[in-house]
Amino acid sequence: MRVPVSWLKEHLELSDDVTADTLVDAFVRIGIEVESVEPLGTVTGPLVVGRVVEIEELTGFKKPIRYCRVEVGDVPASEVVSDAVDADSAPEGETPGGAETEDEDDEITPPRPRTNGIICGATNFAEGDLVVVALPGAVLPGDFAITARKTYGHVSEGMICSARELGLGEDHSGILVLPSGTASPGDDARAILDLEDTVLELAPTPDRGYALSIRGLARELSCALNVPFGDPARVDVPEAEGEAWPVHLEDPTGCRRFVLRRVTGLDAGAPTPWWMRRRLLLAGMRSISLAVDVTNYVMLELGHPLHAFDTGSIQGDLVVRRAKAGEKLTTLDDVVRELDPDDVVIADDSGVISLAGTMGGATTEISADSTDVLLEAAHWDPPSISRTARRHKLFSEAAKRFERYTDPQLCAAAVERAAQLLRRYGDGSIRPGRTDVGQVEPMPAVTMPIDLPDRVAGVRYERGVTVGRLTQIGCKVAVGTGDDGTALVTAVPPSWRSDLVQPADLVEEVLRLEGYDSIPSVLPAAPAGRGLTEAQRRRRAVSRALAEAGFVEVLPFPFVSASVWDAFSLPEDDERRRTVPVLNPLEADKNQLATTLLPGLLETLQRNLSRGFRDLALFHIGQVVLPKPGQGAAPDPGVAERPSDEELAALEEAVPAQPQHVAVVLTGQRQRAGWWGPGEQATWADAVEAARLVAQASKVELRTEAADLLPWHPGRCARLLVGDWPVGHAGELHPKVVEALGLPKRTVAMELDLDAVPLRDPRPAPSISPFPPVLLDVALVVDADVPSAELADALRSGAGDLLEEVTLFDLYTGEQIGEGKQSLAYKLRFRAADRTLTVEEATEARDAAVAAAAERFDAVLRG
Repeated sequence: MRVPVSWLKEHLELSDDVTADTLVDAFVRIGIEVESVEPLGTVTGPLVVGRVVEIEELTGFKKPIRYCRVEVGDVPASEVVSDAVDADSAPEGETPGGAETEDEDDEITPPRPRTNGIICGATNFAEGDLVVVALPGAVLPGDFAITARKTYGHVSEGMICSARELGLGEDHSGILVLPSGTASPGDDARAILDLEDTVLELAPTPDRGYALSIRGLARELSCALNVPFGDPARVDVPEAEGEAWPVHLEDPTGCRRFVLRRVTGLDAGAPTPWWMRRRLLLAGMRSISLAVDVTNYVMLELGHPLHAFDTGSIQGDLVVRRAKAGEKLTTLDDVVRELDPDDVVIADDSGVISLAGTMGGATTEISADSTDVLLEAAHWDPPSISRTARRHKLFSEAAKRFERYTDPQLCAAAVERAAQLLRRYGDGSIRPGRTDVGQVEPMPAVTMPIDLPDRVAGVRYERGVTVGRLTQIGCKVAVGTGDDGTALVTAVPPSWRSDLVQPADLVEEVLRLEGYDSIPSVLPAAPAGRGLTEAQRRRRAVSRALAEAGFVEVLPFPFVSASVWDAFSLPEDDERRRTVPVLNPLEADKNQLATTLLPGLLETLQRNLSRGFRDLALFHIGQVVLPKPGQGAAPDPGVAERPSDEELAALEEAVPAQPQHVAVVLTGQRQRAGWWGPGEQATWADAVEAARLVAQASKVELRTEAADLLPWHPGRCARLLVGDWPVGHAGELHPKVVEALGLPKRTVAMELDLDAVPLRDPRPAPSISPFPPVLLDVALVVDADVPSAELADALRSGAGDLLEEVTLFDLYTGEQIGEGKQSLAYKLRFRAADRTLTVEEATEARDAAVAAAAERFDAVLRG
């Protein structure tokens, strides 16, 4: 949330020495993150208010160009020179300009307006409008110097500025037009724009919805700085005299309170006052019309979103209910949305007219001719609004506040504040009567020992701190004594603090406002032998090995959508489709816990490709969730007492397996091209080599064999084994999967179950033979479809214990060995642990290895 410092200070009694940095320190101290501190851009040189006198539309250009005559003040007296009288011929007693010097009865020449010609491409202003003009010599934010220059056939003597060019916000849709009467031509624009302000970008935690408002933030600063706070919600709310409009609350769960106030006779063309427009600009909102600007302003000020209906467009009574199957609504952004039965809506006799708490409908939108306005403030169910916003991908400012909980007691004050602003600046009349249906139960009281914050923090706070801090945040506090004589404090949380439900929450408030820095930091002594576990050491070793090999670690989104399994072409009975659903997902279409790391990694790959990267090697180490067939939901034993042994066993049984996997994806060039050569494309072999790196870091030996498993290519997929136990797969992705996901051709991937790899103790020293090896080569001719890894296994099994290592060093196909055949050449290293091996012994072992290969694959020794 963007917040101008001047707006915050308006509600606090602060001394003049309190700066923006002071407020930033206070926010950080009480746990509100400050993302940025943005002083408004410095403007030097002449910056004045101008009045547009004449506009000439220039034609013949590709875009709209206007030559404007702008009144920017008066010509200085020193520049006023009479055309008929010069310095040498001036009569005695007069100056060269004809100005009177002695005779006071003579008429003094009046000041003459100065008009500058300025080229401008914006079209959102008209003759007579007040604008901000940077004259030649001015320097705008970003060191943008203004000079007089010839362009489009005219001399432009300055620049008519937009809000973004002045550093007032990001709105660059048009020129900043000041309301009539704000100032006069030639006035210094700095004072009017208040360019000495600072804007803070704040990110309150999701449980503090009240902090998404000036009211909530100012109250937090009041507690942090111990200064008086003026509540802007203290609005005189008169007694209701009947209903403003009939409302039927059919869904009291989705909407607990609904308030309406009607304003008639509104001047539809009334401008938004400059002070309000300025605050909206600095908060990142664009000024639209008085009625819409007022609702946005009250939302930012009080934290309660409002909606304004065009009363004349409403047909019949209003009904708050859930949407019906098949209903649609065109929202204010001109998007036709198909509603879900879970969506809370506002309807009239014509059907749905608003998506509750998220966005209004186009049929009742405030237009340029709206003079009769119905103001609505309601307390919506936060989970319902959150689901609706994610379902429709409609994260409006209103939804952002309603899903975090708004103050239900603020509804009447919010609409009254908005109605008063419309009456003051739009000459509207507030109609007698206010609709107020529904009821919200007060927050339940929370009781705790008065010294609980002291015991939790390990700090003895001064007497009265707990009661004082809880009172500061708005709690109604009472102190009493328990049956055992313990001093207790009972706090009734304020209506805007739905997060205060247990003693721990009250403790957090006391500690937060007293300052976490006041709590001593004492590290306990680490017991001997309590270091990293072997599994933790292995994970770090694997991560380090992949990073050193050029892979980049990423943290993908942990949830997946059901559609990804179709993109992977997985059969319906594939166990990877058996997932655990998430009841309240962050994204509505990604509501499943991942059973494999590949969807998240490939999505990250897609994102990087869309941003111009072509050569990528990514890896991720994380948990997957593998539920058992028919596994049910976990029981809910409650928190009133310790669960029974049967309940604990049921809870353990309901927890699915969560093994740790490691996965990599590669695309593009593995070895980049340069002056040293053409580079090398990533292939399935690189994915297999990544698996070998993992095995090497885990101190195990990895075997590979041909496999056929989606989403890998059936002819370029390897099953990874440790001993005889399969632990993963590697290879090139299937062409259909690559096409479905929009990935480059030949994209490769590897995934391995790290928990399935046995832990090895790396501490014993390896046994090294002191005797020399015997090196022999063997080239075997086999069918072209025989995997080289399986042929190497046959050689290893036939040679026996004397064979120390088998390495493939050559692959040949051609006419010399026949069609459908391949020649695989291996280096064989023989060594005995207790003696020097003779050539005869090594040759005998080699022959045995060749015989085993011949028996298994009909291998023939190549001559």
